[in-house]
Amino acid sequence: MRFTYLLIDFFSFLFPFLFSFHPRLKFYKKWHALFPAMIITGALFICWDIYFTHLKVWGFNPDYLTGLFVFNLPLEEVLFFWCIPYACVFTYASLPQKGFGKTAELLLSILLVVSSILLSAFHYKQLYTASTFAALGILIFAARFVLHVSWLSRFYQTYLLLLLPFLLVNGLLTGTGLAAPVVWYDTKQIFGLRVLTIPVEDVFYGMSLVLLNLMIYNQILQTQYRQAKKDRKALLIMA
Repeated sequence: MRFTYLLIDFFSFLFPFLFSFHPRLKFYKKWHALFPAMIITGALFICWDIYFTHLKVWGFNPDYLTGLFVFNLPLEEVLFFWCIPYACVFTYASLPQKGFGKTAELLLSILLVVSSILLSAFHYKQLYTASTFAALGILIFAARFVLHVSWLSRFYQTYLLLLLPFLLVNGLLTGTGLAAPVVWYDTKQIFGLRVLTIPVEDVFYGMSLVLLNLMIYNQILQTQYRQAKKDRKALLIMA
């Protein structure tokens, strides 16, 4: 079916978008922080995607596409980098602000950074594996040990909850329940371990995609909050 990938994008985005206007959530009021995060992150990942598609690290089955392309990428693939992050950041913003304890978050962050670096180094000949784990290790290290963000445990909790819809969406894209995959991979460029039809790298690729969006999104919100606090303080002094 030519509209398979487009429909996956559409339904991934539809319900988070509609619930953005819920009177309790009012997520639309945070679009000023979300859209720059999506544009910047999307641009970086699309460049990565264009290059790896050119190298045939992965590719797309024309049977499931509308036939519209941006450079060498199907339009649906470009939309993926905005539809999926929208749904993920909406989920993050809508959940209670709990997360793990500080010690658990620190240990998990160290584990992810170290294991990502080791996996990237060990599988340096496999482009998708090496680049995915290198990107994740760098992003978590930057968030936790350079920027010292306070929301990382919430991110881990959110991503764990997102794994179920991730398995559904990515499963469809990689061929679960379909006659052939929408997105195919060069088996020489991946680790080889799969969850259903999903290369395990996709789990951590998605983690990097969501994390970078949240780094920018939260930074904008925090900057706005600090500026508003300064403005209130200035008004009090003037009063």
